[in-house]
Amino acid sequence: MNTSPTSGSHRARGFATVGAGTLGMLVLVGLTAPWLSPYDPTERVGRPFSTPSAAHLLGTNDVGHDLLSELIHGARISLLVGLVAALAATVIGVSVGLTAGYLRGWVDTALMRFVDVVLALPVLPLTIVIGVFAGPGLLTQIVVIAAVIWAGVARELRAQVLSLRERDHIQALRTMGAGTGYVLLRHVLPAVAPLVVPQFVLATKTAILLEASLAFLGLGDITAKSWGTMLSLAHARSAFLTDAWLWWVVPPGLAIAATVLAFALLGYAFEEWARPSLRDSGAPRPGVSSPVTTSPADPVDEPPPLVITDLTVAYRSARGPVTTVRGVNLTVAAGELVGLVGESGSGKSTIAAATLDLLPAAATVTGGTVRVAGHDLATLTPEQRRALRGDRIALIPQEAMSALNPVRSIAAQLAEAVRAHRPLGRSAARRRAEELLHLVGLDAGVADDHPHQLSGGMRQRVVIAMALACEPAVVIADEPTSGLDVLVQAEVLDLLDDLRHRLGLALLVVSHDLPVVERIADRIAVLHEGRLVEIGDARDVACSPRHPHTRRLVAAAPRLRPPVAAP
Repeated sequence: MNTSPTSGSHRARGFATVGAGTLGMLVLVGLTAPWLSPYDPTERVGRPFSTPSAAHLLGTNDVGHDLLSELIHGARISLLVGLVAALAATVIGVSVGLTAGYLRGWVDTALMRFVDVVLALPVLPLTIVIGVFAGPGLLTQIVVIAAVIWAGVARELRAQVLSLRERDHIQALRTMGAGTGYVLLRHVLPAVAPLVVPQFVLATKTAILLEASLAFLGLGDITAKSWGTMLSLAHARSAFLTDAWLWWVVPPGLAIAATVLAFALLGYAFEEWARPSLRDSGAPRPGVSSPVTTSPADPVDEPPPLVITDLTVAYRSARGPVTTVRGVNLTVAAGELVGLVGESGSGKSTIAAATLDLLPAAATVTGGTVRVAGHDLATLTPEQRRALRGDRIALIPQEAMSALNPVRSIAAQLAEAVRAHRPLGRSAARRRAEELLHLVGLDAGVADDHPHQLSGGMRQRVVIAMALACEPAVVIADEPTSGLDVLVQAEVLDLLDDLRHRLGLALLVVSHDLPVVERIADRIAVLHEGRLVEIGDARDVACSPRHPHTRRLVAAAPRLRPPVAAP
């Protein structure tokens, strides 16, 4: 059996061709029903129970209505109810799935428990019960069908959003201060859109079946005959006692089966084709501007841009709260570079996340304060903290390839970082993006490239440029040289050192590599098991460590030559 990708592609194309062809024919019949049907389906045009003839190709019903005309007009009602109900169900399901997956916490728990209840109830009995209470009619059918099929869409999308939310480029957007609505509409929704299409198609298939069931049970609009209504009337008016069922029951049954099959084939094809394929809408033409060379300087009497006081963070676990950061005190002044070093699991990333108010859901600040540019994060509203991120405090994440959106151009991502906090038009944001590229030593020609077209060092410079987009006072660099070769590491470190002097940045570099931090830091803070065990001048810490753990770090660090004490 051939299971190659080419075979799968041909199979999907075949499904799509058959499904689209069948559905297109049915839609065309519905749209042209007034001209295509030989008679008005509401008029008596023949003897009751007439057999098929040249005048009436499918015969007549018990009243004398032409069954072929009813069948043709029934396509409009069945397709209309199915498509509208499926669209409503998809919108509800996507909204719930996005909200639950992105917000998580109690919102996710509450919404998913409700989804579980809806999924646990048998669909057809639930549909019948709701339909009986609401009364017959097309609107009732649409509301009832949408109410019972949205939950499956929500469950499917929520799982995808949970995974997407943790990807680095989404986290990078949050550190830039992008709001929940912006991230959901501009990044998460487009990313899951290829999955929404097959969900809608398959929901339509289900909706058409449910419409036929409701109409058969007498819960449809008797004045707007659908295929299900035709079956209901045939059953109620004793068509099965005569040969009339052959031309009264079989044609609408086959029409329903063909429609469901068409949507099923399209749904399967879309599921095989579904891939996260976003396209950038295109960037405006580049403008010409001079590079940013401003170097803000804080007055001496102002407090440091970053002040961490007695910070304590605990994580929830099955064994109870686990404290991972204990009473950390740390300041970073304007123009100062402080290195925060420690082994894996020492709490470095937790401290970095706390300064950005981006701790995981299981983590809680149980003591102490973090002040950024004079603002105590604990006293700010969520919206105020979001506005602070990317504007007054920014993050340079590790693994630049993961932090950048792979399907958007460099210019588009830089412009987005700017427009998250500045009311600039597209052209002005594009010019600012080119200024930022020049600031970090990149040519403006890379603006229209995508991340995969750049080297590792160039991508790292891009994420540095994104962090500087709104001229923050504080920058957190999380393992900024991770995965880079030695020469590129040196270039990136020199760039960071130069930028913090030129722009007066308070720069906190988080790393497990003591020699890397020692090269450019003014001071080094050593973290061990959640506590700061030593902090001091970088050269003093590297050459004359006082704490036993610091001495072990210095001894374990590979060096070409031992550190030299400051004169």
